Amino acid sequence: MTVVLPPPDLYQLQNEDQIITPALLIYPEIVETNIRIAIGIAGGDPRRWRPHIKTAKIPYVVKRLIAHGVVQLKCSTTLELLTACQAGAEDVLLAYAVMGANARRVREIANAFPHVRVSVLVETVEQAAEWIGTPIGVFIDLNSGMNRTGMDEANFAAVQGLARTLGKQFRGLHFYDGHMSGVPAAEREARAHAGYDGLMQLVNRLIESGIDVQEIITSGTPAAPWAMTYAGFNGQQLIHRISPGTVVYNDLTSLEQLAGYGFQPAALVLATVVSRPTGTIVTCDGGHKSVSADAGVPTCAVLGHPELQPAKPSEEHLPIGCASPDQAPALGTKLYLVPRHVCPSVNNFDEALMVRDGRVQSVEKVAARGHENPLLALA
Repeated sequence: MTVVLPPPDLYQLQNEDQIITPALLIYPEIVETNIRIAIGIAGGDPRRWRPHIKTAKIPYVVKRLIAHGVVQLKCSTTLELLTACQAGAEDVLLAYAVMGANARRVREIANAFPHVRVSVLVETVEQAAEWIGTPIGVFIDLNSGMNRTGMDEANFAAVQGLARTLGKQFRGLHFYDGHMSGVPAAEREARAHAGYDGLMQLVNRLIESGIDVQEIITSGTPAAPWAMTYAGFNGQQLIHRISPGTVVYNDLTSLEQLAGYGFQPAALVLATVVSRPTGTIVTCDGGHKSVSADAGVPTCAVLGHPELQPAKPSEEHLPIGCASPDQAPALGTKLYLVPRHVCPSVNNFDEALMVRDGRVQSVEKVAARGHENPLLALA
């Protein structure tokens, strides 16, 4: 993975030796720039962007999105839903099919925030039954080819039947094509557009059959620019929105996927070299309990040190290879790690240090990490 990272001076903490590591560092000024760039990708219209806040997770950052006019959000957990509502969002989609106690909790949150338009995903009649007769809006989830969730868009009768069952609660279609991350960059636009062709064929058939499709939601980070170049989304009565969330902070993966747009990493993990087991290996405290390993190895890059090669981590330890002994950082050296996958890395921390002008200006709670108390729906 080849990514050109910004100069380390942009991130250096003046008082780094006073910080207990590993620590999550957030750079609000870079967050602001990233938000503006993402709105630019969305045609300059913040209403075309429904970011997934699984990345942001911090109320301060969610409020900054809202301050930029990005008032429609997307999330996956009831805790993220609650955080979005508390932060002042106007419209939140829980992009995860829930039933039973999870559905009851969604209704409780929606009732507590009647001014917020809360919606959910469904793909079966059984799931739809949880919401019929409630104020909750409903989107039908389609299988984009990712084969993770969703209905087969080719089964028009089933999609149409489910939309009719939902009646006025039916808001539109959710088409998350996250598998575009595995498509070579040169082919990504054509492959994404082929998926959108099928989606719009379905949309047009639904409209022709008398069903009101108000909104379609597509595109995580790797496909977002190509959704905006797809002509079929223009000139429609409905609204189309993209939903990348990673771009608020960015990571090695998103910076590679969206090279050339000006995005920069806004979330780093500060780690300390704690061991030197061999002449060409040092170990820092950036194991997979701080920098997520779900996207593979290397889990991160060491900012300002391309000669250092992170190896496979364990829970608390991250071994790092050096080409020669004289390149090995001394014990106690602070390293600034850029995660390969920032979303679950942010989820590893209870608090984030907000850094401006080389100093920690505030500490913010990562309020949407993890999940709510499992017994809340019984209260």
